Amino acid sequence: MDVYSDSSNFASFIRYNIVAGLATATDFLILVLFTELFKFWYLCSAVTGAVSGGVVSFIFERNWAFNKRHGNIYKQTLKYSAVWIGSILLNTIGLYLQVEYLHLHYILSKIIVAVLIGVGFNFFTHRYFIFN
Repeated sequence: MDVYSDSSNFASFIRYNIVAGLATATDFLILVLFTELFKFWYLCSAVTGAVSGGVVSFIFERNWAFNKRHGNIYKQTLKYSAVWIGSILLNTIGLYLQVEYLHLHYILSKIIVAVLIGVGFNFFTHRYFIFN
């Protein structure tokens, strides 16, 4: 099996998870930095982090994880934006509900939501809808 072949679902899943780790690290860094250092409200920090992580994610998924740099960038960007908005909404609502109603710390809540949305929503929509 060619691990760099676009047709390899397992290889693209591994590459996607590496990119997701980088995007998540960017997201979390912005979340904590803006909340703790700049004293932004945690939800504003979360959205800013998600946007930053999303930009990192799109660039690396398109050019490496799914090898679709020769695809129609306008179509990919439009699809990515639609999915990205859905993902940001799910993450933000999940974060808010856990912090405000379950009284979990915002970082623990972000971890829980990020894993659930990342595995249950993001991989499949990115692989099979955006970069198909």
